[in-house]
Amino acid sequence: MDKDPKTVQEMFGRIAGRYDLMNTLMTMGRDQSWRRFVLQTAAPPKGGSLLDVACGTGPMALMATTMFPSVSVTAVDFTENMVRTALSRPGRQKVSWGIADGLALPFGDDSFDAVTSGYLIRNVPDPLKAFQEQARVVKPGGRVVCLDTCPPPDGPLKPAIMVHMKHVIPFLGQIVAKNRSAYEYLPDTTANFMNPQQLTDLMKQAGLKNIGFRQFMFNTQTVAWGEK
Repeated sequence: MDKDPKTVQEMFGRIAGRYDLMNTLMTMGRDQSWRRFVLQTAAPPKGGSLLDVACGTGPMALMATTMFPSVSVTAVDFTENMVRTALSRPGRQKVSWGIADGLALPFGDDSFDAVTSGYLIRNVPDPLKAFQEQARVVKPGGRVVCLDTCPPPDGPLKPAIMVHMKHVIPFLGQIVAKNRSAYEYLPDTTANFMNPQQLTDLMKQAGLKNIGFRQFMFNTQTVAWGEK
């Protein structure tokens, strides 16, 4: 599975225009509730600051501005087309947008009260480095919270989930996003990704504490968090 940064960047650039619609279809509309849980868990203080890494087309960052009106929200993504799409959305003026690599964030140490990410970790070549960067820029006492997919656990539902991932999602990608290969890559990264325990162990290696996680959608979606 090719996680070369340029290859991943180009792939996400090609699907930016239909990215939100595909997320809604793939998750049956539940992705918004998971992002809400991410932000509730991040819990930036009143008047504080929040960084959303790998913001994509901006759903998490824009939701943060409505949930926490007094919080300063910054959002960055590695793919220019994703940020361009975000800049066309209502409420965009409430967010400070930028283009940045999640493995080399252009911010000083202890810059934000909370850091969030959605579907970043399984798409980077060095997940530990990504968490280390987020831990570096969050303030002491602040939380790092990530949302990502994980392999379906063994059980009676696993065959049906695998059919959805391996066949339904690529078909939707072909019809809706006109890009089957991107939506073959995304389920493959899920099937070969870490389980929640491995994910939280990585957060611990990055220096975070008070770590926990919660799973959604038949345990195929994980929100993990840790404090600096």
